Amino acid sequence: MPTITPHIVWDWNGTLFHDTEAVVGATNAAFAEFGVAPITLEQYRELYCVPIPRFYERMMGRAPTSAEWEVMDGVFHRYYGEHSTRCGLAEGAETLLTGWQQAGHSQSILSMYGHEELVPLVRGLGIDRHFLRVEGRTGTAGGSKAEHMVRHLGALDAVRAESTVVIGDAADDAVAAHAVGARAVLYTGGTHSRGRLEATGAVVVDTLAEAVEVAHGAFEQG
Repeated sequence: MPTITPHIVWDWNGTLFHDTEAVVGATNAAFAEFGVAPITLEQYRELYCVPIPRFYERMMGRAPTSAEWEVMDGVFHRYYGEHSTRCGLAEGAETLLTGWQQAGHSQSILSMYGHEELVPLVRGLGIDRHFLRVEGRTGTAGGSKAEHMVRHLGALDAVRAESTVVIGDAADDAVAAHAVGARAVLYTGGTHSRGRLEATGAVVVDTLAEAVEVAHGAFEQG
């Protein structure tokens, strides 16, 4: 039977990858297609939710039609693709990844960013060696991460949910952790405000270093 070691499932956008400003810019570009006023980062953190069409409904005052969603999603990804090239890893992220691995623990990435875009980006940043698995979204955009988390952990033979911490920047990361029986640590540097993160009942931190420290402590306590 394989040895079970502590494991972190990292979120990508807004967590390991510091791209929140590009995401907000892409969101505003999508809104502009239908005359919706732009929002600030603070407003985004208070209003963003999944599934994403529900977020757009909050901003438009009505649910987008299928055709409108397709247009807005296309604009979002074109803008994001152009502007995310100026983004990079969150402060200290690579050192944290190295330290967790050197401690004999394992880690993976699960993102709702498209798989075909995610994998070469992680590889291009030179950090793919740290992960057992790098997995992005396949299929339709805009849904919850929970069902993807079930499949993600199921594909990792030596990983058990009770020995896993999910580190992310959105309330949906806590929902995904709960779906598999893992713990969640939520980081305030990305998608959601501290208040919205705290409402999930998960541990909330202001830096990724704190998140990893919490993960270490969770496993030391058993």
